Amino acid sequence: MTHNNGTPLPARSDRRENIVTVSPESVGCSCAAVTAGSTGHAHNEEAFRYLLTVERKRASRARRSLLLLLVNLRKQPGGSPRIPRDVAESIFSSLWGNVREVDFIGWFREERIAGAVLTQGAYQLESEVARRVGQRLADTLRDCIPAESACRLHVRVWQLPPIPNGSAS
Repeated sequence: MTHNNGTPLPARSDRRENIVTVSPESVGCSCAAVTAGSTGHAHNEEAFRYLLTVERKRASRARRSLLLLLVNLRKQPGGSPRIPRDVAESIFSSLWGNVREVDFIGWFREERIAGAVLTQGAYQLESEVARRVGQRLADTLRDCIPAESACRLHVRVWQLPPIPNGSAS
């Protein structure tokens, strides 16, 4: 495959790295990607929320919706609401295996809620599509994390419709 100007595109794995790597300077904050896996990076909370805002504005201008996937573990009585590092690595690795190169993942709430944004959504996504995406993701994640975490897994999928007039705060 080639760019529009005829130069060859990097290999698929290289393109993913180029697309998802975000430097603090590029997002206008003093943050960096904090969880690196074999296939990409999970952005920290500040970078993830910044990218979500940017992508939401872009989608609104195109009159398209986004899907926001949120993954957390239900808190056990007397337990921590944090996702253990080994479980987080498994969650992010699984997310990378199930999203496209144009999507991005990271911490929606640092060490508590992992997130993924599926960009370039349809003009009107049906709720059934969001439900199926959430169910498929939940099934995939349950298979890749320890059983004691899998029974507390909570996956939510939010369809973010275009913002009226393309403006976002």
